[in-house]
Amino acid sequence: MKITDLKTYVVANPPLHRGGPYFVFLKLTTDDNVHGFGEVYGVPFQPGKVAALIEDVVSRNVIGRDPFQIEKLWRIVYSRGYTQHPDLTLVGILSGIEIACWDIIGKALSQPIYNLLGGQVHEKLRSYTYLYAESDVPPPSDTDHDRRIPVNLHSNPELAAERAAVYVEHGFTAVKFDPVWGMSAFDPRQLSLEVLDNAERVTKSIREAVGNRCDLLIGTHGQMTTSSAIRLAKRLESFDPLWFEEPVPPENRSEMARVAQSTSIPVASGERLATKYEFVELLQRQAAAILQPALARVGGILEAKKIAGMAEAHYAQIAPHLYCGPIEAAANIQLGTCSPNFLIQESIETFGGFHAELLKDPITWEDGYIIPPEKPGLGVELDEEVAAQHPYSGPIFPEMTDQPI
Repeated sequence: MKITDLKTYVVANPPLHRGGPYFVFLKLTTDDNVHGFGEVYGVPFQPGKVAALIEDVVSRNVIGRDPFQIEKLWRIVYSRGYTQHPDLTLVGILSGIEIACWDIIGKALSQPIYNLLGGQVHEKLRSYTYLYAESDVPPPSDTDHDRRIPVNLHSNPELAAERAAVYVEHGFTAVKFDPVWGMSAFDPRQLSLEVLDNAERVTKSIREAVGNRCDLLIGTHGQMTTSSAIRLAKRLESFDPLWFEEPVPPENRSEMARVAQSTSIPVASGERLATKYEFVELLQRQAAAILQPALARVGGILEAKKIAGMAEAHYAQIAPHLYCGPIEAAANIQLGTCSPNFLIQESIETFGGFHAELLKDPITWEDGYIIPPEKPGLGVELDEEVAAQHPYSGPIFPEMTDQPI
């Protein structure tokens, strides 16, 4: 079996842009007409350029190769240009290719991917969502940089508590929110007393609204200095959050370890890291107890399985990150299903809306849990007609503000 063809899709995600303003998908096809889908996440260039980069890597390093040779193909792409370094652009593209190869392998063998990576451990996967505004309400003018989350939702104690309670009624047993919302290119920073006070009020309000029916996930984005993160953590400990996510930027794992050693709240991190080589440092430094690989960025399914194995040996858990399209979601589900140390899966609400429209059969979500598919490969099929009908022609993912907050 040899890979013979590539297609790419840069798909516009309609407002309210759940999962981002666009998705980048790819399709690989073999000489015996077996195809597989992949997704590329978070490459910081105009998405049309990302498609061109995918085409370059595939034409030079993938066409004519056996999709079963995952390890060999991974090393060849990872070593392009004598880099052998966790470059987010190259590894993001590699991730999409690797996911598509696994989809092909599963289909060729008539098995879901999780059966090829140790077998099913979990019959269902607990899931959580960010707090989002109601889907039928357009985002107000004072939205954050990528229009994901209206700023006043996460910084408003009453609104945040109301939305959290709605999600609990829908069946969620965990919700994520950023009580210090707002990032800039000048982070990390020392939070003001006003911001600290409000973050405490938001968290208190949500805890009171949901009681012990729901875990609280503090989903910060590396906005804080180490000292500021420790100050915030001390204020929030009494509300017993399940985790404190990316309290400082991910570039300095030593400082993240200082935060982890200074609070009883488990630290979670990993959405902006690539390959086992960056995750191993989190574990070595005891900087995070919960790892959050984004499978369309980290290096793909097998790389994430290796990371999960390293985490298991350190009694750490995995909670795959998802702010992306449904193909990465499907890859995350395959990993979680076969990983003993799986904790919880990030969802885009209940995977309805455009995420469901993009798939021939949507992801199954029931009463707070994802039900793993039994179909071969990823278990989902991209609806290529829908993808082609929504081409993205807008700008690159909007940048963070260039002014200090």
